[in-house]
Amino acid sequence: MRWQDGRESENVEDRRGAPGSGGFRTGGIGIPIGRGGIGIGGLAVIVVVSLLLGINPLDLLQGTAPQDQARYEQSDAPRGGGPDNRDDELKRFVSVVLADTEDTWAAQFQQLGRTYQDPALVLFSGTVDSGCGFAQAAMGPFYCPQDRKVYIDLSFYRDLRDRFRAPGDFAQAYVIAHEVGHHVQNLLGISDRVQQAQRQAGSQAEANGLSVRLELQADCFAGLWANHANRERQIIEPGDVEEALTAASAIGDDRLQRQSRGTVTPDSFTHGSSTQRVQWFRTGLERGELNACDTFRADRL
Repeated sequence: MRWQDGRESENVEDRRGAPGSGGFRTGGIGIPIGRGGIGIGGLAVIVVVSLLLGINPLDLLQGTAPQDQARYEQSDAPRGGGPDNRDDELKRFVSVVLADTEDTWAAQFQQLGRTYQDPALVLFSGTVDSGCGFAQAAMGPFYCPQDRKVYIDLSFYRDLRDRFRAPGDFAQAYVIAHEVGHHVQNLLGISDRVQQAQRQAGSQAEANGLSVRLELQADCFAGLWANHANRERQIIEPGDVEEALTAASAIGDDRLQRQSRGTVTPDSFTHGSSTQRVQWFRTGLERGELNACDTFRADRL
């Protein structure tokens, strides 16, 4: 991926090593916690996160989930970094990718007659206090609509490479673009409409189906970013698209469920199958149009 000459975003907050890093409060998995502890919605989020990552929900509740907390290894850095500056190199890479999403979505919103509001991206180690509550690195990168920030522990990229077998800088960029896609959904009011529809859903399976469509749209938005970024700045090199598709496939619900428990339950999917995630990223990449990413009107996913 050609990123080294790109501009860096001013919206990156580096909280690695901040006071409180490494601790974990029971019940704080990136959700608001009231005085009464975790509510039904909070517990559902924990179950979803646990299912996605293949870990025991009780471990997250008790703060004992396996985290692989060691900082990402030198080989996790994007291509081009030397042995002594890879930590800074990866931070710069994240900043450049974020800036690139800012440029892409500013242009898209301008076409809609609207002004794009940049999200912030927070780098953290171990745990972080977000606008959605305390979060643990084990839950992976996430977007918080309350404070409009994307959160990522850079050690996730080691997991992406080693655990999910999805190495490469473009795979790393896909992760950021997907979370920024959730920010776009938040700005466009899509997330609110989905939450309202989920509250009115007649079953958990129906509510899960809405979540799948939301996640697949974020995958499509990531593909849309790649389309426009490459058109404007020629960032894609041979093999990059395959890296992103491998990452999308690696985190499909069916693949994660099969790995974690040996069986697959489609009604419990919340992010989509590997095939669906690849399909919708590819749709955004090939079409490069917002209308092409309307997963809620698609008859088949």
